[in-house]
Amino acid sequence: MCPPALIHRSLMALCGVAMLATSMPRLSAQDDLKFADGVVERHVMIPMRDGKRLSAYLYFPASGEKWPAIFEQRYASLTGKSTRVSAAEMAAEGFVVALVNYRGTHLSEGRYVGYRALQWGELRDGYDVCEWLATQPWCTGKVGTFGSSQGGYAQNYLAVTQPPHLVCQYMVDTGLSLFQEGYRIGGTTRPERFAAMSAICRDPADSRRLLEEWYAHPHFDDYWRAEDCTLHFDKMNVPCFTIGSWYDFMNQGSIASFQGRQQHGGPKSRGAQQLLIGPWLHGRTNKGSKVGDLQYPDNASWPVQDHMIQWFRQHLLNESPRDGESRQASTVRYYVMGAVGEPGAPGNVWREADNFPPPATESSWYFQSGGKLTMEKPVATLEAGDPEASNDAVTRYVSDPRQPMQIPGRSFPGATDARPFEEQAEVRTFTTEPLAEPLEWTGRVHVELFVSSTALDTDFIVRVSDVYPDGRSILIVDYPWRARYRNGFESEALLTPNEVAKVAFPVGWMSQIFNRGHRIRVTVASTGAPLYEPNPQNGKPLTIEFPEDAQRAVNTIHHHRIHASRLIAPMHNAK
Repeated sequence: MCPPALIHRSLMALCGVAMLATSMPRLSAQDDLKFADGVVERHVMIPMRDGKRLSAYLYFPASGEKWPAIFEQRYASLTGKSTRVSAAEMAAEGFVVALVNYRGTHLSEGRYVGYRALQWGELRDGYDVCEWLATQPWCTGKVGTFGSSQGGYAQNYLAVTQPPHLVCQYMVDTGLSLFQEGYRIGGTTRPERFAAMSAICRDPADSRRLLEEWYAHPHFDDYWRAEDCTLHFDKMNVPCFTIGSWYDFMNQGSIASFQGRQQHGGPKSRGAQQLLIGPWLHGRTNKGSKVGDLQYPDNASWPVQDHMIQWFRQHLLNESPRDGESRQASTVRYYVMGAVGEPGAPGNVWREADNFPPPATESSWYFQSGGKLTMEKPVATLEAGDPEASNDAVTRYVSDPRQPMQIPGRSFPGATDARPFEEQAEVRTFTTEPLAEPLEWTGRVHVELFVSSTALDTDFIVRVSDVYPDGRSILIVDYPWRARYRNGFESEALLTPNEVAKVAFPVGWMSQIFNRGHRIRVTVASTGAPLYEPNPQNGKPLTIEFPEDAQRAVNTIHHHRIHASRLIAPMHNAK
């Protein structure tokens, strides 16, 4: 590995001031877009240590000679009008803003390898971009980063490499491990979702090669450890403002990123991390009060762009926080969701804390016959020759990967009415009686299923909803888990048909006050396409193409005295 100083000099020699003369490629029908405040837009090709160049769009303030730089890395297009206008607005505040495409995507050179070139291996594209920006004659030498989702992953990978000029970061809905939160979720695979990535590749064949590489590593082995940030929190020590969203499965990554940096990043990191969690869906520009089917109070909104600019002015320009900065005076600020449209309902307030999650009391909510959910452990027994007891002790449904139940779209449909899914033939629900008093759950919800199947492998999708008095079942969290990984992702353990197995996993983070008269619902199914691509259930090694011998199965949830399936929730006194 070349010393950093040598890399910097090499990058300067390769590009130097000549980059300012790089011509702008054709963007779109909005090529004549005029930016306010005299911001100038230029296209450059930034050299990497292996000689490949990444496509970047730079936005320069109208006045001044030197500025700090802030940059985002992503595989998605950078040429849309809203993307360019947003970058120009930030540049007008006194920064050079750089939007950079991953290698092998759009105009960036090299082979597309997903996120692997951004990390701490032979290629360190994030590091090289950061240090190239810092050593340009127009830069003060201070660099910050921003971005959501793919742009959040890129920032976590960058932090581990510790570029000398990286000062601070701002992440929204981020991730740490592609095995856990991207290419796979709960051990389930997503070949259709990621085959579509060929559309952003300079060479579409790169996407297929990458899929084949993933399927050559079905378990969490050294291949996946090589891009797992959770193993390197001790190096992630720059100040970072992290935003998470309750209605986002990647909220696990946002919270884990804050926790890991705060606890393991060393003295430099402790106190430099801040976490905000609000009632939103996945994304950066959607942190308002209208979420899914719900209209929250105005206090649910968060001004991401304005606050991000304040964060960068504070850390890169050494300015004192503006008045609005007091909105995030504490280390952690999280929104406690409550019922909407019900005057006087508890919740829908912000709370502050020094860490997350707050202490809670573990409570068990047991599945019962007849689709009931209670805090009492079931008393039914499963006795041979007693069909009535058997029916009280188990709940069955069919899992057919060729005729899956339907969850439309590719994004988690949080804050919407889940009844269209719950009412499908092979979906089962367990629901409490109407609550006599408000009840708060704040923290991470887990499930402990005792199941059996006629197949060697199957999936379990578990959801938690707030059921309003009018019958709406508002979805809060859900998560899938592949049975073969019930003992861990390092190896697989196929089911023995018709034998009971325990499948336990985290369903998600939440902070919800269920109001008086509402009910709590847990939903269980084994298919939900296209959101969750079906498990073939044949027990064989997983393949990119769906196999011809996919198996239909009958799955059984046990809820009796010996095998008491339950949801485990972090309970608080509702305020």
